[in-house]
Amino acid sequence: MTRVTTVKTNFTGGEICRRLLGRGDLRAYENGAMALRNVLVQSTGGVTRRPGTLYLGEVKGPGRLAAFSFSTEQTHLLVFADKRVEIWTGGEKTAELAAPWSAAQLPQLAWTQSADVMLICHPEIRPRRLLRTATAWWLEPLRFAVEEGPTGDPLVRIPFHRFADDGITLKPDGTEGRVRVTASAPVFHPRQEWEALRIRRRQCRIIAVRSSTEALIEVLEPLPNADPTIDWDEPAFSHTRGWPVSACFHQDRLVIGGSRDLPNRLWLSRSGDLFNFDLGEGLDDEAIEFAILSDQVNPIRAVASGRHLQVFTTGAEWAVTGEPLTPTAIRLDRQTRIGSPADRQVPLRDIAGATVFCARAGDLREFAWTDLERSYSAADLGLVSGHLIDTPTDLDWDPMRRVLLAVMADGRVGACAVERAEQVAAWSLIETAGRVESLAVVAGPKGADIHWLVERDGRHMLEVWDDAVALDCALTGDAATPTARWSGLEHLAGRRVGIVADGAVLPDQTVEGGKLRLPRPAVRLAAGLRFEHRVEPLPANLLAPEGQGQGRGRRARPLSVTFRTIDCADLTADLGRGPVAVPLRRVAAGALAEDTAPPGTADRTLTTLGWPADPTRPLWCVRDDRPLPFTLLSATLTLKVND
Repeated sequence: MTRVTTVKTNFTGGEICRRLLGRGDLRAYENGAMALRNVLVQSTGGVTRRPGTLYLGEVKGPGRLAAFSFSTEQTHLLVFADKRVEIWTGGEKTAELAAPWSAAQLPQLAWTQSADVMLICHPEIRPRRLLRTATAWWLEPLRFAVEEGPTGDPLVRIPFHRFADDGITLKPDGTEGRVRVTASAPVFHPRQEWEALRIRRRQCRIIAVRSSTEALIEVLEPLPNADPTIDWDEPAFSHTRGWPVSACFHQDRLVIGGSRDLPNRLWLSRSGDLFNFDLGEGLDDEAIEFAILSDQVNPIRAVASGRHLQVFTTGAEWAVTGEPLTPTAIRLDRQTRIGSPADRQVPLRDIAGATVFCARAGDLREFAWTDLERSYSAADLGLVSGHLIDTPTDLDWDPMRRVLLAVMADGRVGACAVERAEQVAAWSLIETAGRVESLAVVAGPKGADIHWLVERDGRHMLEVWDDAVALDCALTGDAATPTARWSGLEHLAGRRVGIVADGAVLPDQTVEGGKLRLPRPAVRLAAGLRFEHRVEPLPANLLAPEGQGQGRGRRARPLSVTFRTIDCADLTADLGRGPVAVPLRRVAAGALAEDTAPPGTADRTLTTLGWPADPTRPLWCVRDDRPLPFTLLSATLTLKVND
């Protein structure tokens, strides 16, 4: 027999799909794992138990989270919920505003921010502006720029479009003041009252709709004559024609991407005048409007400002180029044919110059510029971990931990450690006792706070990640003197919780009426829901020396595993004979630790006997639900391989 030693130095391949168990030739196989659950892959290669969460409060009904950041010193968390938006600052709700959207419309909300103004879009609702001052918040309908007309009347600078058939004419019975307009075919609807209308490029306002072919209008710019004309149009956005789908700010312009009734059209405001969409004479600083015309009519789902203006449709991804963008110097080029989902709005996230977006097929793509091809590519960010990515519904990026977090439709969260320069995209899976609905990363002066909204037993709980807590939905408390009675856990009433008192893990208890009684007094307490972290390597590599010939009489069995850890008080491992607690010092096979070792860097060795029954199973596993710190740097495996 031959003794073979292998060292797993890192986990930068992430959790690997089982369909790749025969691909030992992949670099991801060497650095990957069979399971990485409730751990985060570090940029240095190790894995660490994910932070727990602190309970902040309860939200009535489902919601979506968004970060509002005016500066690193002024950050807030927004909760979009049924008919309202909540503002949370420093872990407390500081304001609540009435909103027009319903719970059923939340998945289609899209938003973009510039300074202290956030623009919120939905194709069925007039866009809202969320504004913040030093003392107050308010939510108001978006108002386009208004200019004084030749008669002193206000002229709204909204985009216009001809929706009716080209042959339909309008005939006014006058040229000034209030006049009656008759259409040659039905075109008017009662919802158009008090909306704008243009006849011969002169702006008017509809006062009353008498029928589908007759309306009373107020002429704001004198008409040249009262003859019938086909030269007329109406606002591109209205209660009749729908509202914008998405928006962003690019090159000092507001960009609107698609609307309900004009799904493949782009509008760019005047330069420096964000809400003025007057096309004017086509001068360099005037507004721009055009449609995406291709072999298919693909609705625009999102627009983003990057190296170029990026447009994401249901069938392809486009780049709008021009330095700067002007009505006469603009170019639209299709880059890739991936497509985005139409049933929900998943936020775009910029990671080191690449835009991560959710693809129509349910995977996540990285839309990035390639200097060699002078074009964009859309690489699959989860190519080897596709089993973890299941219909993403929310997406955010933590720049401090360098991890991309994706909420899946089943309520679990995929965590991807991303280092683009090193071509690292390592996925792990985060699970909790409930269903995660949304998350948001709020960057502050001392780091980034990850908030998530979780449905637990029908209640929607807002929580924030905390590195000092190893429990979920937890509360912490301090007492002046040691006490055994603790209260304030009403949100966990009737649930069995894990307890850490003065740094020691106590037996779990069921919360009775929001209260706990400890077996011994303590001055500091943390109580919350336990979660289990799990690390399993891939089976022996069939293409490596220890794996060659597997299935043809040649087999390998583990002799020992040495785990290198840091700041880890204890470790529980399983080499196929059940879980064993591994203390700081080296021990013989089957030894159990009665005490926990002090934190620090240490090698912990566990030996074993016997041949594995299934060569496709991992040779070791580390798993534990105790609320203790855990970081694994590497694992050294010694095997015997028969000849």
